[in-house]
Amino acid sequence: MPKYQPLRYHFHASGYALSAHFHRPLDVPIPAQAALALPIEGGSAHSGLEQFEIPRLIYFGSAQTHLTGSWPDQDTATTSVTVVVEGLRILDFLTVDRMVTRLTSEYKFGGTTSENHIIAVGSHFDGLRLGGFDVKVTLRHDLLINCKTFADLQNGVMNDTNSGKLAFPGKEVLLCSLVEKIETDLDKVPGVEIEGHVIRIPHFGEVALAEVFAGRGIRTLTMLRFQLGSPDGGGGSSGSGSSNGQPPKGG
Repeated sequence: MPKYQPLRYHFHASGYALSAHFHRPLDVPIPAQAALALPIEGGSAHSGLEQFEIPRLIYFGSAQTHLTGSWPDQDTATTSVTVVVEGLRILDFLTVDRMVTRLTSEYKFGGTTSENHIIAVGSHFDGLRLGGFDVKVTLRHDLLINCKTFADLQNGVMNDTNSGKLAFPGKEVLLCSLVEKIETDLDKVPGVEIEGHVIRIPHFGEVALAEVFAGRGIRTLTMLRFQLGSPDGGGGSSGSGSSNGQPPKGG
């Protein structure tokens, strides 16, 4: 009988295009669409869906989730997550022509840290609109590029001198955003508030953009999260991907 051989590296990646639950005026739960997880030994996985619709509430023309895990060389393990949502509509108020979530991870055996370096270059919004107003979102990709470890990211968001960026740091996990700047004429509408990466709109609700939930060696990027107010109630998220991975004994 051959001797048991543990995996040298446990790959991890997951993603989904849309998940939501509307509870007013009707109760409409929506399970995660185009949801996918990568096998721990790596390889690739793909899920796609066309023309998803709940009349009046939500629609997208297409959604694709693609995951990979591979070895560029014997001392490097890489992982990628790509989620693409096209033609998204929520209550015909929030619309996005195309939204891309992209995370890539690299782990170096024998490196200076036991954590993998995860970045989000390639993530972006095309044609985001709220109530017919164009919303241009500029992302700060340098945050994850420069912060290679969780400690780096903690220091990076805690020392951020721009008070317009929201961050909720903790000892083991933190929540922040990749949003650098939001430009829109929507802010001229009475009652609309823009605080960091969050937009609040009277009689619609709250929209949070490009949120990063981070821990040691793991990053989850959710490009769009919404919480509805009157006259419709509910919430959900779209374009979410997560990546980490590690050797059985930490490298």
